[in-house]
Amino acid sequence: MNRLLSTIATTALCTAFLAFSGCGKGETPKTQAAEVKPVTLSVFAAASLTEALTEIAEMYKTSAPAVTLSYNFDSSGKLQTQIENGGEADVFFSAGQKQMDALADSGYVDAATRKDLLVNEIVLIVPEGNKAGVASFEDCMTDKVKLISIGGAGVPVGQYTEELFTYLKGWDKIKAKASLGTNVKEVLAQVKSGSVDCGVVYATDAATEKAVAVVTTAPEGSHKPAVYPAAVLKKTANPAEAKAFLDFLSSPEATAVFEKIGFGIVKPQS
Repeated sequence: MNRLLSTIATTALCTAFLAFSGCGKGETPKTQAAEVKPVTLSVFAAASLTEALTEIAEMYKTSAPAVTLSYNFDSSGKLQTQIENGGEADVFFSAGQKQMDALADSGYVDAATRKDLLVNEIVLIVPEGNKAGVASFEDCMTDKVKLISIGGAGVPVGQYTEELFTYLKGWDKIKAKASLGTNVKEVLAQVKSGSVDCGVVYATDAATEKAVAVVTTAPEGSHKPAVYPAAVLKKTANPAEAKAFLDFLSSPEATAVFEKIGFGIVKPQS
């Protein structure tokens, strides 16, 4: 009887030990933490954010090593259309309120996550040498300028440009000699190549290209503020990760990158 009780006790102790430690035939301990599932976030972002977000992606690897950021950079209008046509995006980062408003009104945006993050300036740039001698926005409306590069109607920088020259009472003259870019980077490239006399871009884009020079900045009040809103999209399969990335864009680390490139930071309302 004593031997039987001893055997039973030994078996019970071993069973308890195996359950706790996971020993025996390669069993995994039940208390072991589950592995973090890798996630790829699709971020649709305005072309003018290319340099900043590319740098931030490297930083984010430390904060969220399981998250891979996949960027789609283009004009905000084109990105809006892609989302409306079924493009799979987790986060939309626009260079204008108009495109974000349109998606929000159609039910694509998680309104609780939407926030204004950045502000930019509109500037007039010329190629190296400035052969046309352009010195102001008013010059663009004269015979000095034969061809000016501006964003198309679906491009936020193009919309700000139209507002600017309408304010200066010269939009009709600009339209007649405009070379339209599909996004701000295309406008920048046209000016850099010297195929146009001048162009209108964001200050941050001008700062990334040494082969162009900034002539002047748009007069205060000549266009709506160039504010950049961002939001998580309702159809995201990764809402927690998308929200975490959006929050990171307001972190001191990300803010420092944006400011270094020349963006202004929208201060949260108290």
